[in-house]
Amino acid sequence: MPLDPQVVNMLRLLEMEGGEPMEKLTAREARLGDWSRDFVGVTESVTSVTHTFFTGPTADLPLRIYKPSGTEPLGAIVYFHGSAFAVSNIGLADSPHRAIANRTGCVVVAVNYQKAPEHKFPIPLDDAYAALRWTQENAESLGIDPTHVGVGGDSAGGNLAAAVCLKASDEGGPEIAFQLLIYPALDANFSGRSMDENADGFLLSAAGVRWAWEQYLERPEDGENSLVSPLRAPNLQGLPAAIVLTAEYDPLRDQGEDYAQRLIDSGVPTIRRRYDGMIHGFLWTAGVVDGSRRLLEDIGTDVRKMLTLRA
Repeated sequence: MPLDPQVVNMLRLLEMEGGEPMEKLTAREARLGDWSRDFVGVTESVTSVTHTFFTGPTADLPLRIYKPSGTEPLGAIVYFHGSAFAVSNIGLADSPHRAIANRTGCVVVAVNYQKAPEHKFPIPLDDAYAALRWTQENAESLGIDPTHVGVGGDSAGGNLAAAVCLKASDEGGPEIAFQLLIYPALDANFSGRSMDENADGFLLSAAGVRWAWEQYLERPEDGENSLVSPLRAPNLQGLPAAIVLTAEYDPLRDQGEDYAQRLIDSGVPTIRRRYDGMIHGFLWTAGVVDGSRRLLEDIGTDVRKMLTLRA
C-alpha cells in the first residue's frame, strides 16, 4: 500500500527541521539529535519506575524497571532499545517502554547497554545477556515470575534480543519465555529487495544501515558470526517462541520476515506481522501515527498470548 499519510506528514516535518542524515555524522554528533521527541506522544503512567544499576561484565549499567498494574508475580521483558548500536538511551526510550509495560502487563527491564563505536561487538551483546541473567536472578525481589521472562527490542535492540536467545541456547540458559523482535537488524549485509526498494527517503536509509554496522563491528568479517547476524545461524531449533514485527517501507523488512520464516520452518512458535505503510522507527511515533498505536496494541495481545502458552 502507499506510504501512510501520517508518516508522510511526519517525514515532511523532519525534512523541514533540516540536519544531516545519521550516516554523515560521527556517533558523537548523532547522539546530539532526538528525531522522535515531537512524535512519541503522551507519557503514560505506570505503577512504578525504579532506576538502578547492575554490574555487567565490563561496567556498571543503568536499568529502568517499569512495573504495570497487576497481581505479582508478573511476566517480564528484558528490553533493548533501538540505537543503530551507537545512539539513544533508556531515557529517550521512556515512552515506548511505559506503553509496552501497560499493554503487555509485564515488567519492562530497560537496559542501557554500552554503545559503539567505543564499545563494539561483543560488548553490547554481553551487556544484554548479563541483564537477562540479572533479571532472572532477582526475579523474586522484582515481583517477576522467572518462568515468564522474555527478551525484546527494536531495530539494533531487536538484533541484541535475537542474539541473546542464541547465546542463551549455546550457554545452556537462562530460560527465555519469548522473544519480541520489532523491525530487527538480523544480518550484517546491505543487499536484498527491501534494502533496494527502501534505500532512501524513509527515515532509515540503506546508507544508515551500513553506518550502524560500521559502528558495531571491529572488522567486516565479524558480520559472519551468528551472534552478530542471527539470520546466518545454522540452527534455530529450540529457540524461544517469537513475535516478529516488520514495516513495509523499511530497508530491514526482509531480514525480519526471512528470520520469522526460518523460525517457523524450525518448529518455533512464531507470530509475524507486517505493518503496511509504515517505516522503520514507527514504534516511537505513537503521538502522530495511528499505526504506531496499533503496533503497541498488537504487542500487548501477542505477548499475552505467548505467556498463556506457558501457563
